[in-house]
Amino acid sequence: MYAVVGKCPVCGEDLTVTRLHCRSCDSALEGQFDLPRFCKLDPEQLNFVETFIRCEGKLNKVQQELALSYPTVRSRLHEAIRALGYEVKEALTMSPEQRRSILDNLAQGKISSDEAIQLLQGD
Repeated sequence: MYAVVGKCPVCGEDLTVTRLHCRSCDSALEGQFDLPRFCKLDPEQLNFVETFIRCEGKLNKVQQELALSYPTVRSRLHEAIRALGYEVKEALTMSPEQRRSILDNLAQGKISSDEAIQLLQGD
């Protein structure tokens, strides 16, 4: 058995499956079938996603297991998300002063906890 590839090795476009076969009863289906999104990942990205799942989505655990820096782990996660066809919402970097100001405003009752969460999340 060979692993299913999702990208054409010649031009790089997505591949489609045209025949499915049952080894048990020898039935076959022919047509145009889409491959699962995970087939669009290259072997390195697939390995990363498997590690991410095994680590229960905790980036610091992935960082330890793969011996990579936290920014590299985030970058690889974003690459895998994009390869699956999803958009990555880039987090706005907030300075420690901006963060402190939001928390001070919350502590002083100038903003609600919901407003503080939205501001801290960049929404």
